[in-house]
Amino acid sequence: MAKILIVDDEPRIRELISTHMEHAGYTCAQAGDGSAALAALSAGDIDLVILDVMMPFMDGMTCLKEMRTRKINTPVIMLTARGEEYDKLAGLENGADDYVVKPFSPRELVARVKAVLSRTLQRSEPADSRFEFGGLCIDKASHNVTVDGAEVVLTPKEFDLLCFLAANRGLALSRERILQKVWNYDYYGEDRTVDTHVKMLRSHLGRYRDAIITVWGVGYKFDPDAVK
Repeated sequence: MAKILIVDDEPRIRELISTHMEHAGYTCAQAGDGSAALAALSAGDIDLVILDVMMPFMDGMTCLKEMRTRKINTPVIMLTARGEEYDKLAGLENGADDYVVKPFSPRELVARVKAVLSRTLQRSEPADSRFEFGGLCIDKASHNVTVDGAEVVLTPKEFDLLCFLAANRGLALSRERILQKVWNYDYYGEDRTVDTHVKMLRSHLGRYRDAIITVWGVGYKFDPDAVK
């Protein structure tokens, strides 16, 4: 049974989320700010974090950055204020797995949690696939990526995206299909989510950034032959 850490400075919000998560079969822990969340994460038994952006003492974005700095790769769903696109993009760029806008539907939040945990479970299953494209090597078993012999550090979501693109080499993939296969949902999500992660992924791949080609009006295609 997955354990979820709910981080929000409003007790009523924490209780609302906890009620719905427990009804869905999860166990829950709570924290009122980022510092308390980091302390709870140190125990190592948290499977997912629901993290509010706006909090006193230590806000959600600072907490997320500190998590990733400490190599805590626990999946994170950010709670952002309506219309605050900066918070959404900053969260994704700093390693968040997804975001939900306040005020939110508890049913939507449960669906997002199920999708993120499903992807995490898939990543933990044994895998023996390995992709090699010249100097770009992707090892799914070890979750390791190297470019010209140098290790590349990717977030779990960036790794999933790269593997999906590589597995579909040469195919024009729509943003909708990428959302479905990498984020594991059809309805929830936005095209900007895909675009932001592609931008981040390209920034890590050196000369192999050119292997991810924008197909205008469609989405993206992985073509390592385009790398010079």
